[in-house]
Amino acid sequence: MQTQRNTTAQAVIRFLLAQSSERDGVTQPFFGGCFGIFGHGNIAGMGQALRQYPALRYYQARNEQGMVHTAAAYARHALRLRTLACTSSIGPGALNMLTGAAAATVNRVPVLLLPGDIFARRNVAPVLQQLESEHSQDISVNDCFKPVSRYWDRINRPDQLITSLPEAMRVLTSPAETGAVTICLPEDVQTEAWDFPAAMFEPRVWRVPRNRPDRVALMRAAALIRASQRPMIVAGGGVRYSDATAALEAFVAATGIPVGETMAGKGSLRYDNPLCMGGIGATGTFAANDVALKADLVIGIGTRYSDFTTASKTQFQDPGVTFVNINVAEFDAAKHSGLMLVGDARATLEELRDALSGWMAPKNHIDMARALHTAWETAVDGFYNRRNQPLPSQSELVGVLNEQGDPDAVLVNAAGSLPGDLHKLWRSRHPGQYHVEYGFSTMGYEISGGLGVKMADPGREVYTLVGDGSYLMLANEIVTAVQENIKLIIILMDNRGFNSIGSLSRSLGQKGFGTRYTAPVAGQGRLAEDGDEAEDLPVDLAANARSLGARVLECATTDEFAAALREARANPATTVIYVRNDRYVGVPGHSWWDVPPAEVSDNPDVQSARAAWAEMRKNERYY
Repeated sequence: MQTQRNTTAQAVIRFLLAQSSERDGVTQPFFGGCFGIFGHGNIAGMGQALRQYPALRYYQARNEQGMVHTAAAYARHALRLRTLACTSSIGPGALNMLTGAAAATVNRVPVLLLPGDIFARRNVAPVLQQLESEHSQDISVNDCFKPVSRYWDRINRPDQLITSLPEAMRVLTSPAETGAVTICLPEDVQTEAWDFPAAMFEPRVWRVPRNRPDRVALMRAAALIRASQRPMIVAGGGVRYSDATAALEAFVAATGIPVGETMAGKGSLRYDNPLCMGGIGATGTFAANDVALKADLVIGIGTRYSDFTTASKTQFQDPGVTFVNINVAEFDAAKHSGLMLVGDARATLEELRDALSGWMAPKNHIDMARALHTAWETAVDGFYNRRNQPLPSQSELVGVLNEQGDPDAVLVNAAGSLPGDLHKLWRSRHPGQYHVEYGFSTMGYEISGGLGVKMADPGREVYTLVGDGSYLMLANEIVTAVQENIKLIIILMDNRGFNSIGSLSRSLGQKGFGTRYTAPVAGQGRLAEDGDEAEDLPVDLAANARSLGARVLECATTDEFAAALREARANPATTVIYVRNDRYVGVPGHSWWDVPPAEVSDNPDVQSARAAWAEMRKNERYY
């Protein structure tokens, strides 16, 4: 057997360089590079290896959490066929990746994490940044990654890579099991050399299959659909990941079944398709939610049925509603006691369409859905054309961006009040346009995520929408964008606080407590609530963005915002468009979300909120 002597870290990099993915005859390198921040736990091992093998491009990040978000966004935009690796030092550097790992696993997107770990040889313990335990010497902070990783391993001997790395790739390329993969690399082991089999570094292509559902289950699903009177489709992220948008469009045209979209599935149909009802659930449109309330059969495609999609199990109210679930993962296909069609979304839709040949939904159902589509689009026009004073509303700024921004661009967002407004109001013009991370709704994802999307698709403009609260969580990857000359257009909407939770607080009778960015109320020693007079903090976010290297355009009106969009599009530099907006002017909801108010309170507003919640709870169902 031929062998090649490498350190553990060198072997990791060489292995990653040899891996490719293939689907539908298209083969591409699986790893687009490696992000990292070096410390004593990885500089001599992974750092040396990345320098020795520059074919795997190294990118310098500013925050470990941010680089994992970048990798996840890259993978999501690449339809999970490519990703980035991320390496960190031990201790706090490793733990900073934990949130990003959880977000990737929740959203079912592949990222490879390579955190440094404590010494495998224990004679120098405790090393710097080591968490000691009196109960075990075989534990470190990296054990925290176990519940948020789809595969986890610790390499205590170089030869363990031979079995560990292929398992990691199996999970990373699996449509059903993918998520964060964590391989912990002890500081000393990274630098140890071993004679690895030469075959380990030969090119390998991982084929991503299009599995077909069970034929009997498919026929049962077709029979259920044919018997239905008010069917609807819930399009989730699986439609996008399987590249099934064209198949869905053809299926809808053939059957007349209207479609509601989850956050991850928005863009599965163009907004102007007359059977596209828009977002469904707690942040959905009245069009989708009205269809859902009356639906007697729901076809879930690539959705995990989160509480926002189901409006906390209140969205589907027909007494006999049944579910047909198309999903690559049996775990998700089984939800709501649905008929499981375990298979690739595109392949399954094509076979189901053939099985339904000649059948269409009842005409009155199709006509009703088309009328709701038209009514909702008229409502969207109203929100777009709103001109609030003295500060613009968020909805009108979204409208200006949608109508005057680049129609081929990608929109990136994650947290705050923006996801709810965007889910309702954004008019998606191509399948990859709407990139909102709402499985974990991670504050701070936006700028890092925008960077990942742009790296995966350099030819498109990327608009990153971020509120002031989320910006303050994780703005520093602006520096990475500037360093790498990767252009982003970052739209920073400043409403002086946590707008989404402020609104939720008001609905719970708590007057926005702890959600405003203002000075404490004079003479009272408490933070300002809604209705209190309070001074703005002397914080200049535009100046902050400028200090990080971005070009900054400041706006006060919607007209200035439109002009800034044109200027940013014409300029090759990363640009931050800063605009204040009104925190109290929002877009009404058309469904429910279960957030229980306090059961006991001396506040009448809280008591009233609790009573209203108790009534809505009666609508929650088990399926």
